[in-house]
Amino acid sequence: MARLQVPVQLRWSDLDAYAHVNNVAMLTLLEEARIAAFWSRPSGAPAPTTAVLDAGPGADSRTLVARQEIDYRLPLGYQREPVTVVLWLGHLGGASMDVCYEVRDLAPEVPGSAVFARAVSTVVLVDASSGRPRRMNEQERAAWMPYLEAPLELRRTARPA
Repeated sequence: MARLQVPVQLRWSDLDAYAHVNNVAMLTLLEEARIAAFWSRPSGAPAPTTAVLDAGPGADSRTLVARQEIDYRLPLGYQREPVTVVLWLGHLGGASMDVCYEVRDLAPEVPGSAVFARAVSTVVLVDASSGRPRRMNEQERAAWMPYLEAPLELRRTARPA
């Protein structure tokens, strides 16, 4: 089971009036981890082998978040140490992928590590010139396949009919 672990620093402004990370700020933490995991860096900057999407100006493709769902497990208060966002892929399609996340206070192998949120984002690859979805290329698929595993199952509340 291959998973990426991305440290993300909290900001004081991430907190709301209840002194925990606001739900909108949690989406930003997920975005920062996703960009670090999948978007390439300028030459010479360290990056995981999964960072194969061109993020530079004038890039041929873009990404579009088509869907996001979060289960909040515990309130996440401010801490000086970065949180650890664990990522893997629950689905690789032709032009899309489901990115699964766990937001933790510590790395998962540390005893007592708490899970604050679990989430799934469906990300679609888009051709920049046409604005339409584009197929995943061989380099992207090869870089991401080792991180493909069972999708994250989130809790669902029964909705009244």
